[in-house]
Amino acid sequence: MTASHATWVLESVDWDDRRAVALREAMDAEVSPRYAEVFAAFDAEVAALLAEDFAVDPASIVDAVLVIDASGEPVGHAALRALGDELEVKRVYVDPRARGRGASRALMAELERLARGRGADRLILQTGDRQPEAIALYESIGYRAVEVFPPYQRFPSSRCFAKPLR
Repeated sequence: MTASHATWVLESVDWDDRRAVALREAMDAEVSPRYAEVFAAFDAEVAALLAEDFAVDPASIVDAVLVIDASGEPVGHAALRALGDELEVKRVYVDPRARGRGASRALMAELERLARGRGADRLILQTGDRQPEAIALYESIGYRAVEVFPPYQRFPSSRCFAKPLR
């Protein structure tokens, strides 16, 4: 399915869509260095547990969305995954060349629309304390801090948020 949102086209894709994979890799390349020293402080056992905590099972993904710019280039990615009885926002990323132009807001609005269509009463998400721009975005669109939920409690930099959809 494809939807238009002002400047952006939003395209539903499979988790393993090559464009989605490339955007997640770009996200990892940008964000991982921010947390390198945090992860370096853990011993091998805790690091392995954290890797499990942060792993995304593709079978748990219920929706993945790309933001496509006017030239047809994918510039953003986000997904919804089933986490217990809830839907969790995962892997929100917008390429730096598209930031500040509403792509992330379009992505989040689309995830909220999809979640409502799936009957969700709220969306939850986790980010880290070294991503102030992400926290500012989420708070500006109505997400509020909640207690850190599983599986993120082991990671001291975790910040969790939720937004009612009804």
